[in-house]
Amino acid sequence: MKNLLAWRWEAIGMLVIIITGSLLHFVFAWLGNWPPAALVAAVNESTWEHLKLAFWPALIWGLVEYPYLKNRVNNFWLAKVAGLYLMPILIVVLFYSYKFIFGGHNLAYDIGIFIVAIIAGQGLSYYLMTKPAWPRLKLVAPVLLIIIIAAFSLLTYFPIKAELWRDSVSGGYGIGVEKN
Repeated sequence: MKNLLAWRWEAIGMLVIIITGSLLHFVFAWLGNWPPAALVAAVNESTWEHLKLAFWPALIWGLVEYPYLKNRVNNFWLAKVAGLYLMPILIVVLFYSYKFIFGGHNLAYDIGIFIVAIIAGQGLSYYLMTKPAWPRLKLVAPVLLIIIIAAFSLLTYFPIKAELWRDSVSGGYGIGVEKN
């Protein structure tokens, strides 16, 4: 391991993100469908809502580990942002691939994909943190972070009428599960 401390933080993060993300699946209902909880918790059974379950815990974990790793690794925020983008991309690609191939949906596969995406995102973060510093690319990280935070903050409340946002149970979209 190039940086054992960074690897430990990323590995612990894998577990924290998996556990926290799994709990976020139920938080909106547990809080009586309280609209502010929709920012971070799944509000329906759309693929989009499940992407938040990896994104928000991973972002918060990055904020927790930053003070401990910022002076011990390179490219911290670039690495974290790359992982934050990889997780939802992998979830979408793997979910729709297996759904297309097998013609249906399987909860065990969904959970496996969630775990694989988190491991891959944290692994990519670690990999990029152990590479030489990329000062020019570091400038891209805050812009990409703002874009993805804005998307995850807004698109539950204002969903796009597309398959990614469609609730697989009701056929509706977004927090109000508004039907098309």
